Amino acid sequence: MEIPASELNNTDKIQSPNPIDSATNKHIFILSGQSNMAGRGGVSNHHPRHWDGVVPPECHPNPSILRLTAKLHWATAHAPLHSDIDSKKTCGVGPGMSFANAVRERVGLVGLVPCAVGGTAIKEWARGEHLYENMVKRARESVKDGGEIKALLWYQGESDTSTQHDAEAYKANMERLIHNVREDLGLPSLPIIQVAIASGDAKFMDRVREAQLGMQVHNVVCVDAKGLQLNDDHLHLTTHAQVQLGHMLAHAYLSHFEPPKPSPLSSA
Repeated sequence: MEIPASELNNTDKIQSPNPIDSATNKHIFILSGQSNMAGRGGVSNHHPRHWDGVVPPECHPNPSILRLTAKLHWATAHAPLHSDIDSKKTCGVGPGMSFANAVRERVGLVGLVPCAVGGTAIKEWARGEHLYENMVKRARESVKDGGEIKALLWYQGESDTSTQHDAEAYKANMERLIHNVREDLGLPSLPIIQVAIASGDAKFMDRVREAQLGMQVHNVVCVDAKGLQLNDDHLHLTTHAQVQLGHMLAHAYLSHFEPPKPSPLSSA
């Protein structure tokens, strides 16, 4: 049963209690890219745009899922995760909450660091640009009170399908981004889970997808959004598709990067 957001606990204005704020065992995940990571599930295609407020069960808040706010405080996470980050657009459901709910039983306390901004090309995420520097700043801040950055979840590329030049440059730009963020965070093996785009300009979308699906970089895996349902705008994933994508991202993380919990028998 889906429940409107207005009926859920309004925790966005409530900072996490001190014991949670100081927890040292947070599994931290950076959520970055453009609008489909920021979340447009449930957002109308008509102006003025609004979010329908429907939160699927897979995206419900949980005390063990936190988010780093725009003001760099930990708070209980709930949809829309990016409302104070992608603040010039209307945000709805993205993949972050279904991802977090899918991994929390394995990993425990989850910390989400929303960084995605709609309509952004990969060149805007180059080192020295505001979006990139803000992402690195937020990532560094997220571990100041403990925890460990476990992965960067990246969904971006639609804005690079408009010209042949941008599409052909995507692979090198993405590889450079991965190198830079690993270097700047001091995490040379940081796992990257990127999403192969499902929409964009038809002329060059396949070029970008080819770069994403064929990337041969250590600790980089790709999940394919192609086939997931799009909104009427043929650009953004529906709420249901975002839930599915979150589960795909969780499966990729748990199967590639998170060791299974030891069974009681193996530890006896």
